[in-house]
Amino acid sequence: MLHTIKKIGVFTSGGDSPGMNAGIRSVVRACAFHNIECIGIYRGYQGMIEGDFKSMDARSVKGIINKGGTILKSARSKEFRTAEGRKKAYEQLKKAEIDAFVVIGGDGSFTGAMIFSEEYNIPVMGIPGTIDNDIYGTTHTLGYDTALNTVVDSIDKIRDTASSHNRLFFVEVMGRDAGHIALNVGVGAGAEEILIPEEDLGLDRLLESLRRSKQSGKSSSIVVVAEGDKIGKNVFELKDYVEEHMTEYEVRVSVLGHMQRGGAPSCFDRVLASRMGVKAVESLITGKTNCMVGLKNDVMTLTPLDQAVKGKSKINLELLRVSDIMSI
Repeated sequence: MLHTIKKIGVFTSGGDSPGMNAGIRSVVRACAFHNIECIGIYRGYQGMIEGDFKSMDARSVKGIINKGGTILKSARSKEFRTAEGRKKAYEQLKKAEIDAFVVIGGDGSFTGAMIFSEEYNIPVMGIPGTIDNDIYGTTHTLGYDTALNTVVDSIDKIRDTASSHNRLFFVEVMGRDAGHIALNVGVGAGAEEILIPEEDLGLDRLLESLRRSKQSGKSSSIVVVAEGDKIGKNVFELKDYVEEHMTEYEVRVSVLGHMQRGGAPSCFDRVLASRMGVKAVESLITGKTNCMVGLKNDVMTLTPLDQAVKGKSKINLELLRVSDIMSI
């Protein structure tokens, strides 16, 4: 039985990621297909508080599937964290006659949606959009695959310089709490060592690994470091430590930073966004709420938002073992 939802809002929140625009497009077109009005909410929760809304139809989202970033913009909102801010947001939604909304973002965005839904009984659905892939309930978040390809391409270029000058490069990638990017690009780009928050390698073992690489005939090395790795306070301290104990190496640091968030989404992310948007809208229509759309075994699934927020995405232990074997 179809739920009586006539108008759905869609917005992006938190850090941007490639595939968000494809997700917006999918939500808007799924609404059009089911004869539901769709409202774009600009600048996340802050735009909701300020009533920064725009009606969107199937033609509003043409030509955006290939664009990185988000056409609806994203912003952090301190005001929404207060009961007064959420009340203002509710009044704006009521005034615009928005019955439900889809939020594309990470765990902070989902926490806000969950609290808001509980307070005002508004149906919500989450689509995971973050390059870190650190959300429980899905094997892939929007932007993760694109970020992997962007980073591998960058490391391939860095390796050319490392080889030419017999240098050791520490390449820092995003991943404050999860090493998914570092682990996958480390294997994909053939890194000699991978440092992630989930595994405390220790400085001595790092030196031992680098010495082993040197003795086996490697004249240059790439070490991929997740920004949340626990070995040193930061990647530059790691560089100083290695230079002090391995004078034969000339060490350089490359921090890839926000370039990992940009660029056109990969085919995988475009397809994933399209599937997630349709699932989110159709789930709301059938009366589901307070859930996140996710991908498991190539099937679209729903995970309660509280589980998605509290749960922890697990690192692939088999891939960790593969990385050790590949670095010999």
